[in-house]
Amino acid sequence: VQLQAYGGGLVQAGGSLRLTCAASGRSFKTYAIAWFRQGPGKEREFVAAIRWRGESTSYGGSVEGRFTISGDNAKNTVWLQMNILKPEDTAVYYCAATVEILRTWPGASSEYDYWGQGTQVTVSS
Repeated sequence: VQLQAYGGGLVQAGGSLRLTCAASGRSFKTYAIAWFRQGPGKEREFVAAIRWRGESTSYGGSVEGRFTISGDNAKNTVWLQMNILKPEDTAVYYCAATVEILRTWPGASSEYDYWGQGTQVTVSS
């Protein structure tokens, strides 16, 4: 499975960006796709995830209410709409996918087997 993440860029605080993650390569379907981010000098942080079973979503506490994850199961594509961006949202954003059922939801980053290359999001104050 190959994941391609794109849509990052430079935006002013209060602005919006939309990230896209497209999965391809094998004929099976993903169980869930998630976004993680890693800011300068920070540990990797969970942002949001979507799983196709029940189409449930989950958000990290720092982005809930500002970010929205959505997707197209048939196309194995997920979007992350980011609104009211803050300088602390500056990070490299990675999408990750798993084809296995997660024991917990949204699961730890180690449970996601496939990762994209990351896309840089920079929010200026």
